[in-house]
Amino acid sequence: MHDVFSDIRSILKVDGISIDNNIFRLHYKATVFVLIAASLLLTQTQYFGDPIDCIVEGVDQDVVDTYCWIHATYTHPSLTSGEVGVDVAHSGVGPSVSAEGQKHEVKQHKYYQWVTFFVVLQAIFFYVPRCLWKMAEGGKMKMLVTDLDSPIVDEEAKTQRKNLLVSFITLNFHRNNFYAVKYFVCEVLNFVNVVGQIYFTNRFLGYEFTTYGTDVVKFNQQELGSRHDPMDMIFPKVAKCDFHKFGSSGSKENHDALCVLPLNILSEKIFIFLWFWYILVAVLTGLALVYRIVILVAPPVRKIMLRVRSSLTPSSTVDALSAKCQIGDWFLLYQLAKNMDPIIYREFLEELNHKMKKPNAL
Repeated sequence: MHDVFSDIRSILKVDGISIDNNIFRLHYKATVFVLIAASLLLTQTQYFGDPIDCIVEGVDQDVVDTYCWIHATYTHPSLTSGEVGVDVAHSGVGPSVSAEGQKHEVKQHKYYQWVTFFVVLQAIFFYVPRCLWKMAEGGKMKMLVTDLDSPIVDEEAKTQRKNLLVSFITLNFHRNNFYAVKYFVCEVLNFVNVVGQIYFTNRFLGYEFTTYGTDVVKFNQQELGSRHDPMDMIFPKVAKCDFHKFGSSGSKENHDALCVLPLNILSEKIFIFLWFWYILVAVLTGLALVYRIVILVAPPVRKIMLRVRSSLTPSSTVDALSAKCQIGDWFLLYQLAKNMDPIIYREFLEELNHKMKKPNAL
């Protein structure tokens, strides 16, 4: 199993320069890793067997397997309450016509052909805000902190870089709002995307995903008895398939196949995990947006946050700079604090504050 994930471990690699935060990384690193890992698992037939195996007489089994995988299988929702092995062959699997001569409702299952592609597409969508922010950021932070992110640096080079950074910040003071706005927009896109993925997953699974996790919890808390797992109607492990062909005399032959879907066992577990994961990510991202709104409307909070990030810098220096900062200036200083060596950052803020005190500094 190790070889399955060896090629995607680099997704979780920590970047040398941070241009976002942990909630942002929860989307394009952790979630993307989970989704791509899920798609890889779904392709590992050596571990989980063939995606479908059908039992049928009078027809080549490989042909029926391929046919039923391409077209669809089906179950009868009305046959989920009977006792397996007595009333029904399996949950949702039984005669298509009742003893009273009425046809049972048919529920088609076609989505399983697309599960692998669907989760890969979701991974792409979770990476889109990161891609947009990287293009908008354009390597600005990496350029600004060059030679200033390590305590072991040549003194002359450090002084030169630090002076250049002070000059750059001074010249561009009050011109960084658009830089911050672009990042905030990408944070909103993260929230919109995770909510959107919950909706599209719900639609993909026949509008049953939103209650998926709660149904599983309720089912596990009850005594099983003769009850059937409600997830069998979403991810049936056994289903039926009708195969039609013409015989040697030209007469039509109908073959009713019983199909085992071992891959659905894995799909069920994946989507159970994704239900809880998406809820967690959506809640954390929503809280992060609330935090961002507070940051936008409350300058005192920005001052406190910069104090916390600049722990080695005297509070008077941080407060003096915060009083002059617009939201974009604050955001840039906050990002620099995450990437620069703390001691060098303290010297930088002190020199910047000193320069700001001069007449016509802005």
